[in-house]
This record gives sequence, C-alpha cells and structure tokens, in this order.
Amino acid sequence: MLWSLIKIVVFVAVIAALTWGASTLLESSGGLQVTVMGTEFSFGPLQSVIAVIVLVIAVWLLLKILSLLVAVWHFLNGDETALSRHFDRNRERKGYEALSQGLMALASGEGRLALSKAEKADKYLEKPELTNLLIAQAAEMAGDRRKAEETYRKLVTNESTRFVGVRGIMKQKLAEGDTDTALKLAEKAFALKPKHEETGDVLLKLQAEKEDWAGARQTLNTKLKNGQMPRDVHKRRDAVLALSEAKDVIAEGNSIEAREAAIEANRLSPDLIPAAVMAAHGYIDQGRPKYATRLLKKAWDVQPHPDLAAAFAAIQPDESPKERLKRFTTLTRLHPEHPETKMLLAELNIANEDFPQARRSLGNLVETDPTARSVTLMAAIERGEGASDTVIKGWLARALTVSRGPQWICDNCQHIHTNWKPVCENCHSFDTLAWKTPPMSEVAMPGGVQMLPLIVGSASDNQVVPVEPSTTTSKSTSDDIEEAELIVDPAEDADNTKATQPSSAASH
Repeated sequence: MLWSLIKIVVFVAVIAALTWGASTLLESSGGLQVTVMGTEFSFGPLQSVIAVIVLVIAVWLLLKILSLLVAVWHFLNGDETALSRHFDRNRERKGYEALSQGLMALASGEGRLALSKAEKADKYLEKPELTNLLIAQAAEMAGDRRKAEETYRKLVTNESTRFVGVRGIMKQKLAEGDTDTALKLAEKAFALKPKHEETGDVLLKLQAEKEDWAGARQTLNTKLKNGQMPRDVHKRRDAVLALSEAKDVIAEGNSIEAREAAIEANRLSPDLIPAAVMAAHGYIDQGRPKYATRLLKKAWDVQPHPDLAAAFAAIQPDESPKERLKRFTTLTRLHPEHPETKMLLAELNIANEDFPQARRSLGNLVETDPTARSVTLMAAIERGEGASDTVIKGWLARALTVSRGPQWICDNCQHIHTNWKPVCENCHSFDTLAWKTPPMSEVAMPGGVQMLPLIVGSASDNQVVPVEPSTTTSKSTSDDIEEAELIVDPAEDADNTKATQPSSAASH
C-alpha cells in the first residue's frame, strides 16, 4: 500500500515538473541563434528544444550506420559476426544433443551407438575434455580396447583430466590381468587424488597381492588421515599388515625383528589369532613365558582356537600330561561350554589316559555339534576304554558324514584355506578370512555314505548311531580318517592303544 502511494506521488511530481518546464519555455523571450557558414539561424525556446531532440536522434542514427558499416567490413574480412555466431550456436546445439544421446546410449548399454554419438559430439563441440571420456567409455563397452586406451592417453596429457585418464588405463590393465602395470598406475592415480576412495582400495589390494606390506601400511595410514576408513577398521588391517611383515622377516631369518613385528601386530589387534600365536612364540623365544601366557589367555577369551592351544602347549613342551592338564586350566576355565574348550579337555584327558573324564569333557558334543575332530576323539575314547573294533569303526564311519568344523573361510568367495593368509588365494580380497564352519555340500560318493555304518559296524554295540544325510564339506576328510585308522589298527601293540589324539596341544 505504501509503495503504491509512493509511485503515485512520484508520477504526479514528474508531470508537474514537465508542465512547469513547458509553460516556462512558452513564456520566455529570446531563443537560440546558430551561425552556419555566414548564415544565421534563429530558434525560439520551443524550437530550440525540438532542434536538440532532432540532433540527438541524428547522432544515434549516424552511430548505427557506422556500426553497420563496421559489421559489413568484419563479415567481408571473415571475422566473427552475428551470422557466424548463428552457425556456431547451431553446431553447439547439435554437439550437445549428440553428447546427451551418447550418455543415454552408454547408460542403456548400447556401446556402438554411444561411440558414434560421442564421435559426432566431438566433431561439433571441439571440447575434448568433455567428449574424450565418453568416447573412451563407449569404446570399452563396444569392446574396442585399443581406441579406449588411445583416448585415455589423450586425457592424461591434459592436467584437468589426467587423473581420469590414469584411472581408466589402470582399470584396463586390471581387466587384462597386468597387475604390475596396474600397481604403478594406481600409485600415480592415488598421488594425484589421495582422497579418491576407490583408487585407494585398489592400490591397497594390489600392494597386498604383491606383498608390499610397508607400502600397504602407508596407503592405509593415508586413507585414515583422509577420513575414508573407521579407526577400528584401520587398526585391524594395520595389524594384519604388521603380521604379514613379521612373517616376511621370519622368512628372511631376522628373528629379533620378527618378534617385534609380531608383538606389534598383536598389540594393534589382540583378537587376531595368527598375530597372538606368533607374538606368543616370540615371547617364548625370549624366555618370557608369563607374557606368552597372558597374551594367549587374552586371545582365548576373545575366541578359543586350536592354534592358541598349540602355542600354549609350547610354553612348557616337556611337561607330563598331568602337569599339562593342570596348567591348561588357565584356558579351559574360560568359555567352558565352547566346543573348542570341550575338545581340548577331551584331548588332554586322553593324553593323560583318563578316558572316562575325556568322555565327560566331550559331553554330548558328538550329538549336538558333531565334527570330524570330535567324532574322531570319540573313537579314540572308545579305543582307550577297550571297545571293539566294530564300535570304533562305526565312529570313524560317522566322521565321514559330519562337518570338518571351523576353518579359515573367505567371507567374500567362501573359499576354504588350510592356514590363515592376509589375502584370499582365490578372489584376492584383503583381510576377508574368518574362522567359521563352512556350508555343507553333497558328498560325491556312489550310493552315498548312509550304508557305511552297516558295512563297518555301528558306533555302539547296543545303539545304532544315527547317520547324518549324505553331506560333507568341500574339503577332503582323508587326513582325519588316515589318522583315525591308526587307532583301530589290529596289528598295533596293545600298550600303544591309548595314546592317539589329533590335537597338537595334547601331543606337544
């Protein structure tokens, strides 16, 4: 409302000013006298105003005519004109239209169409920083790797697109399996753009594959500084790399450095079982068994594992079975219901020739969570208690049908490894191995294994042991069966019938 009032007041004031000016000119006397080449022209007040307006219009028209003449001269000279700008805008429109169609074709998976549209856009736009990337990606999709690599190399020459070009060639080399060249390109790309998360992951993976543990740790620290990795994940992976460095040092024979590297790896990640085992052996070599005991106890509290038990046994390798059973109480009182604890106690009691206690320690594990190891232990207990070969063979037959138990399995591809490794030997993923039970798969045996208990005898004289479906893990059970056959060998001396067990912890 106020603004409308202001506009009305301003309008009235302007009209009043014009009216006052016109009336003043009409009432004034005199005028304007202009002499041109001896001729005198006299103008009245109103005529003077009109003459000034006409003069302004004439000057404006003169300037327009001059600019027209200049434009004609530029046109005849080949310089930029409105006509040339029209044609340029038309080419630009066609170029961006082709670029848009090329992007749509690329997203739709039509490589050949995308390549033709990209080349058309390059022809019209003449902006290689825009079109070269589309040409390279379209050529890759169309299967023309040579053209794609040539285009990526053009991108490398431009500072603004250098990273894109290096990364593109790196991905091509990875697809071709040339990991050596890909590693060098990944290092270059990561140096150009350290905050690019995907490039950092590729570089870390390649460095781990090439066992460049020092370089991988440096890359890992850079990713942490750039905020690309949670601190707990960095701590775990740094421990894995430190452990890998320690293994390399051991291979080179530098025991002192190996111990230090293993202890550092365990300090970084106490739950990393291989690091705990290696660090414990380092303390044992230093003559510091208390440190080894404390370290292994802490790792066992996180996750019981047979390698930890074997390392714990190595602390006092010459002790008697009874002394070992007593000393192992430090571990077995932690997680007493864990299957690994039960099997460890059973093995220790078998070594101590206390077979009834071994049976009690094993409990109902062979029924609730049967594995080849627990069932083989049951066969050893039966043998130690004087059971017939038929009963023992029944347990061994059942060992063919049950799981092999927890193993080192890649979370990415489910590949089973005999020993822990920092990089999966199948899919080359870094830090993906976990200690867990693999999925069961159908056993390839004519007729299955359901008839085995009937062939070799049942697990008990008075009870037929239920046989699981014809399933087993993908890993062969020959090692367990070969070891278990020693238990039921009729030719074996009777004095040695009570001393067979599969665990390294009880046999040390």
